[in-house]
Amino acid sequence: MTTTDSPATTHDDAPGFLPELAERLPLIRDLGPMQFDHPAMRAWDAPHGDPETWDLQIPDRELPGPHGPVPVRIYAPSDEARDGAADDPRAGAVSDPGAPRPCLVWLHGGAFIGGDLDMPEAHEVARGIAGRAGAVVVSVFYRLCDVPADMGGAPATTNPRGKTGVHAPIPLDDAHAAFTWVREHAADLGIDPSRIAVGGASAGGALAASLSQRLADEGAPARRALLMYPVVHAVFPEPTPEEAAALAVTPGVLRFHTETTVAMNENYLGGPVETATPYEFAALADEDALRALPATYIEVDEFDDLRRSGRAYAEQLRDAGVDVTFEIRRGVPHGHLNRVGLSTAAQSLDRMAALLGE
Repeated sequence: MTTTDSPATTHDDAPGFLPELAERLPLIRDLGPMQFDHPAMRAWDAPHGDPETWDLQIPDRELPGPHGPVPVRIYAPSDEARDGAADDPRAGAVSDPGAPRPCLVWLHGGAFIGGDLDMPEAHEVARGIAGRAGAVVVSVFYRLCDVPADMGGAPATTNPRGKTGVHAPIPLDDAHAAFTWVREHAADLGIDPSRIAVGGASAGGALAASLSQRLADEGAPARRALLMYPVVHAVFPEPTPEEAAALAVTPGVLRFHTETTVAMNENYLGGPVETATPYEFAALADEDALRALPATYIEVDEFDDLRRSGRAYAEQLRDAGVDVTFEIRRGVPHGHLNRVGLSTAAQSLDRMAALLGE
C-alpha cells in the first residue's frame, strides 16, 4: 500500500486546521450533532473563492435503470478546449487530442438521503476533473432514501422523485445501471471502454466502493476506483490514537457519532446493520473477493470520523494484494470537496485527474 500525507499550514487558535477554516471555527464550536440548519452553518459553508471555470459541454439526460430512469449529468471538454488544454497549467493529465477519452462515473455524497447534481461535491468535482483530465465525467443522481424522523424528517420526508421506501440495493442498482450504460455507449461518448473508473465521496464513496466490488464480482471490473472520505463500514472500527486526538478537537456538528452513523446506515439498509453485505458496505467483503478489485485510491479528511473507515479499508485492500494508495488530506474536516474555492479541494481534484489520466 502506498501512503501519502498532504501537509497543512495551520492556525495557532485551532491547531491542525487550515487557516481559512480555523478562522471560522468559532462560529460552530458550540453546535452539536445534526444542527445543520443553524444559521452559523451558512457562514461556515460559505465559498472560500470563486468556482473554477472550464470550457465544457454539460448535457443532462436520463438513463434506463431497473427502478426507473436515472438522471445523470455528462461533462465533456469541447473539442476546442481539449485541443488547447495542454496549455492550461491546471490540466496536467489531459489525454491526447482525438484519442478516446478516459471516463469517471461519479457519485455524490449526502448520507444516502441528500445531495443532488448541483451540489459542489457533484458539479464542481465533475467539472474540475473533466477539465483537468480532458475526460468525460458522468455524475449520477441515484435514488435517495427517505429521511426518518430521528434524522430530521417530520415525521419523514420522501426523496426528490416522490417515491417512498427507498433502501439498499436501489441506490447501488442505479449506479450500476449508469456505469453499464456508459460502458455500452463508450463509442458514442468518445470514451475508451477500458478506461472507465468509478468514484464517489462520503455516502457516494460507499456506493462507489460497493459498485467496484460488484463489477469485479461480475468479471468486468472498473479501470480503477477513486474513493473520497468513503463510509465503507456499517459500524466504524475503533480510531487510532492519532485519529481520536483529531476528533477530540472537531466541533460536534462536524462529527459522525456512533448513534448518528448507525441511524444513517440502518436507514440506508432498511434494517439492522447486521444485515449489511459488501454490496452496501464494501469492507465486509472477504479477502478472496477483494483480490479481484482494480487499483484503488482512498483519500480521507484529517478531522473526520469516516477517516478510520477509509484507513481500515485501505489496510484490508493492502493485505489482499490490491494496488491501493491511501492519502490523508490534512487540515480539513469531512466533506472538503463541497467547499468551493478551498485550495485543498483543488489539490484533491488534481490528484484524481492525474490518476484518471493514467
